[in-house]
Amino acid sequence: MADKIAFTVNDAAVELEADSALPLLSALREDLGLKATRYGCGSEGCGACTVIVDGTARFACTLPVSDVAGRTVRTAEGLTGPDGDHPLLTAFLDHQAGQCGYCLPGILMRARALLDRGEPVDRNRVAQELDGNLCRCGAHQRILDAIMDAAREMGVAT
Repeated sequence: MADKIAFTVNDAAVELEADSALPLLSALREDLGLKATRYGCGSEGCGACTVIVDGTARFACTLPVSDVAGRTVRTAEGLTGPDGDHPLLTAFLDHQAGQCGYCLPGILMRARALLDRGEPVDRNRVAQELDGNLCRCGAHQRILDAIMDAAREMGVAT
C-alpha cells in the first residue's frame, strides 16, 4: 500500500505516493528523476548514496523515504542554483578532484554537511568526515585539496 510522503528536496516541495519502506535513493532517482545520488553497495559501505537530511549526511540507500517526511533533503543537484554554484562545486572543478566521478556526489554532500555547520575544519577533520566515502580512483588528495579550498572560501578553514 502506498503512502503520501511530502518533503523538500533542494528547496522544492515534493509529494510522492510510495511504499513507506522504499529507500530514499530509489525515490530520488526513479520517482523524482534526480540521478546524481548513486547506488554503490546498498549497505552503507561506500557512501555513493550520501545526501543531506536536515543538515546531516545520511545514506540514502538504506533510509526509508518515510523517514524524510516533513524534512529537508539536499542532493548534489542542489549545489547549483540561480545564485551561483556552491564553493565546493567550484573547488572540485578547479582541482579536477575526480576521475570517474561516481563517488563525487556522495563526497560532495558529506563535505557540504560538514562545511555548512560552520565549525572550523582542517585537513585531518575533513579526512575523518569522509572516512565512510570510498573513491576507487584514488583522487583523495585532490578531493581533500578541493574541500579545503572551499572551506577557506566559506571562512571555516583553520
